[in-house]
Amino acid sequence: MSDLKEKIHAKMTDHTLASFATVTEDGAPWVRYVVIKADAQLNIWLATFKNSRKIKHIVKNPEVHLVLGATDMAAASWLQIQGRAAILEDAETKKAVWYDMLEPVFKSPEDPNLVVCKVTPYRIEYYAMNKPSPEVWKAQGGSS
Repeated sequence: MSDLKEKIHAKMTDHTLASFATVTEDGAPWVRYVVIKADAQLNIWLATFKNSRKIKHIVKNPEVHLVLGATDMAAASWLQIQGRAAILEDAETKKAVWYDMLEPVFKSPEDPNLVVCKVTPYRIEYYAMNKPSPEVWKAQGGSS
């Protein structure tokens, strides 16, 4: 793994709060907080309700954007992530994404209201407070 990819992955290895933007049916941005976790390939995973507004947006337009890494005004580094989202409902994926903090929201990984959103990033900008411009990671064959 490259140094940049390692730095990016470290920001998302544990469950973390992120701002997640989708595009509404009429083309406007819509942002909400979500809890995400990334795998070693930098795919980002989040659990959500099957009938949520974000799912309706993603079905119509899979382009999404996430911002994460700042926990206060003295943030040392943060990420801007462009990607495409897919909705998964298979039992294996739901079990893989399940964690204890979902228990108050969903009955279990088998809950029919639970779906998983997988974001495949194609561009990630890694910002550091002491640098004037970000380091940029791009997926092989990715856009932008």
